[in-house]
Amino acid sequence: MTLAPLPHHTRVVAHLKAHEPDLWAWFTSAPSWSELLERTRLLLLKRAVRLDRATHHHLYAAADHALAALQLDLPLTLYQATHPGAANAALFYLPGEAHVVLEGPVEALLDADELRALFGHELAHHALWSMDDGAYFVADRLLDASAAADAAEDAHDVAARRFALYTEIFADRGSLLATGDVDPVIRCLVKMQTGLSQVSAAAYLQQAEEIFELGEARTEGVTHPEMFIRARAVDRFARALDADLEPMIEGAPTLTSLDLLQQVELTDLTRRFLEWALAPAWMQSAPMLAHARLFFDDLQPQSASGARSPGPHELDAPVPELGRYRESLADYWCYLLLDLAAADPSLEDQPLAHALGLAEQLALLPRLEELAKRELKVKARTLAKLRPAEASR
Repeated sequence: MTLAPLPHHTRVVAHLKAHEPDLWAWFTSAPSWSELLERTRLLLLKRAVRLDRATHHHLYAAADHALAALQLDLPLTLYQATHPGAANAALFYLPGEAHVVLEGPVEALLDADELRALFGHELAHHALWSMDDGAYFVADRLLDASAAADAAEDAHDVAARRFALYTEIFADRGSLLATGDVDPVIRCLVKMQTGLSQVSAAAYLQQAEEIFELGEARTEGVTHPEMFIRARAVDRFARALDADLEPMIEGAPTLTSLDLLQQVELTDLTRRFLEWALAPAWMQSAPMLAHARLFFDDLQPQSASGARSPGPHELDAPVPELGRYRESLADYWCYLLLDLAAADPSLEDQPLAHALGLAEQLALLPRLEELAKRELKVKARTLAKLRPAEASR
């Protein structure tokens, strides 16, 4: 087993490099790094006490084991935070050096295997931040700064939060790599969050599964996923069953929960959706195109095939694959269709009949009819007359 950035990490880095080249260049510049490193060193000296190897040899033994397991060749320094509090640990990132700060009664709470899991998690942060010339550390800083800016939008906040959540999932895999066994990883996780001195990993995993059996369980955490999600995620990764990680972290997309990647994806889908809906030649009237170009001023509908214009329910263009956005954004797609249905009154009921046919192909017909009654005041008998023949059976 080796550690690799999660797909979300690599997609975010590619997006930031492509869409924010100036910001990316600044955050990778030497002055930016120099200021950060000086601030980090000063913070360590002011807020923590260095632990020497002779006095705390068992802590260093566990941390050295984790370093070797993660194939990191770094000088290591451990610290104890000067302020009292609950058990916790944090990596302070400096390139080429490992600095881990412990908080609270970590030394007394965890056994040797659990300490390996703890240090595996913290040092995995260093491993990720050092990969690909520090690209993931740059992305983390850039996202945090963007989310904190006065002009930040919801998508910036969601993007920073989601990147941090995936990073914690990555770090938990470092715990597994350091121990070779999921049990101490779960025990460490539960002990650190609850302060319990004795924990059954199997019992807590069963509890986590029960949560998922009762319904959708998407994280609402800000910097860390909930304990039950992290426990289940690392257990499923250990058993090569981690294909459902994305729904656990992101859940079903909504218009208010889109991150930067999803905004780009949904924008592209919206363009293709409108091009698909406007494919029939008779749908390409001046009012229709004027309305569609309020979304994309360069929009070009798909060309209708053949000399004859298709009828209301005939469409040669392939149905767009809306994927995870189809069901959770059903109203969004339906309102786009309703807008088109009302954009050119000279076409009378033909655009609405066309919209009903498209909605039927997307399995959104019942919702579109409901909205047509409410928003356009269309009567049920009119919808029945315009409804696709297949849907009326």
